[in-house]
Amino acid sequence: MQNDPFSQPGYTDSFYDAIGGHDTFVKLIDVFYDGVAKDPLLRPMYPEEDLGPAKSRFLMFLEQYWGGPTTYSEERGHPRLRMRHMPFRVTPEAKDRWLFHMRAAVDSLGLSPLHEGTLWDYMERAAMTMINSPSASEGN
Repeated sequence: MQNDPFSQPGYTDSFYDAIGGHDTFVKLIDVFYDGVAKDPLLRPMYPEEDLGPAKSRFLMFLEQYWGGPTTYSEERGHPRLRMRHMPFRVTPEAKDRWLFHMRAAVDSLGLSPLHEGTLWDYMERAAMTMINSPSASEGN
């Protein structure tokens, strides 16, 4: 019944679609990497001269995770995020810097409080799981 005032058609959409799909995730990634490019702690973790390949990988991953195209798995297989980040020293300080830039990126999207909270909760949890080294102040 399409005119049913109690129907809730938006509940079948993916989070990806609900927040604007590809264009929204491109903006998120662009704003995030604009910050990373100037960050003296994070920039060395991206070995490519150009951040383009990292941006592309992160975009594909996030789009797939949130219900968009499955390009990431098709091109790269299982995400294995912790394994892929092991070559880099991810300290609590690096996590904080990553979250600082991601916060600016999430805020730039102007999402509803529910969508913003859902996305931010994931980013905080994901960042925490990437820590693989002690703080510099704890002695190497």
